[in-house]
Amino acid sequence: MKYVLLIYMEEDALSETERQHCYVESAQLAQQLNSRGQYLATAPLQPVATATSVRVRDGKPLVTDGPFAETREQLGGFFLIDARDLDEAIAIATQIPGAKVGTVEIRPAIEVAGLPES
Repeated sequence: MKYVLLIYMEEDALSETERQHCYVESAQLAQQLNSRGQYLATAPLQPVATATSVRVRDGKPLVTDGPFAETREQLGGFFLIDARDLDEAIAIATQIPGAKVGTVEIRPAIEVAGLPES
């Protein structure tokens, strides 16, 4: 089953040096997952100041600067993995460096017929 591991943290939770180390650790985890056939994708996200939100109401797009929700912790990145079950997804989530300073939300992905193969 595919799971999305969403990494939330305060944007200033890490210094630039710590952030770079986090990227290195995340790449190492991605390599480990890939060697086991569980890696599908991962990426850190640009700061929330670069976000744009789009809503369509009454057929008209509403475009605003900033994230969808104002919160202390922001979505900072994600892993998309293939795991046997929730327990295995939790075990992987505990290895994500961002879990040490933030929160990793685990969400099962819905398989939709007709989507392009990755």
